[in-house]
Amino acid sequence: MSKAVFITGTGTDMGKTYLSGLIVKKLAQAGKNPAYYKAAMSGNDRRADGSLIPGDALFVKEMSGISQSLDDMCPYVYENAWSPHLASRVEGNPVDLDVVRRGFLKAANDYEYITMEGSGGILCPLCFDERKIQLEDVIKEFELSSILVADAGLGTINSVVLTAEYMKAHSLPIKGIIFNHYHPGNIMEEDNIAMCQYMTGLSVIAKVQDNAENLEIDADALAEFYDEVKIK
Repeated sequence: MSKAVFITGTGTDMGKTYLSGLIVKKLAQAGKNPAYYKAAMSGNDRRADGSLIPGDALFVKEMSGISQSLDDMCPYVYENAWSPHLASRVEGNPVDLDVVRRGFLKAANDYEYITMEGSGGILCPLCFDERKIQLEDVIKEFELSSILVADAGLGTINSVVLTAEYMKAHSLPIKGIIFNHYHPGNIMEEDNIAMCQYMTGLSVIAKVQDNAENLEIDADALAEFYDEVKIK
């Protein structure tokens, strides 16, 4: 049975894709047959033929070395670097949860560990006009637990605690926190991490420095954060 976990962040540009790449790489190197999946991806470049390149998926694929095709990694790809609900309003092709479900279940049938990345922060709307779909609707659809990605620097206590409290109030379980842009020995960052632990009760899964090429956690321990996919 395939297992999965959701990667969310305290906001946009927290490094979710970078951390997803490190996670998938770690699992791939341990022979755990991982996959990457994202419902909607904004801010992408075009190929010479005009088709859009799913940039986040390409980054994870190149970092991890997995053979999964780009087409199977993300069903909705937009050019404008906006929330998917706005990008689709301008570009067309709005998110449909049934399409997202089919792609996710395909990954679940083909791979052992699915790392599903969110768009922006936990409150990101994926669709608004044709139907109302929030990021949390996707998490609940697949009954996923999340790993929260946060910046180790200034302001993180507020953003981590607010995100954690929102997710708790909406029955969105969190496995733990990964702190990005970490500088060992920085007194403020060390205190930030300690305060986030104290105020949320969440454990720290990893502390990741800039340009890290490896996630400092055992692959088997990392795999324990994944839950069995419930096929509906």
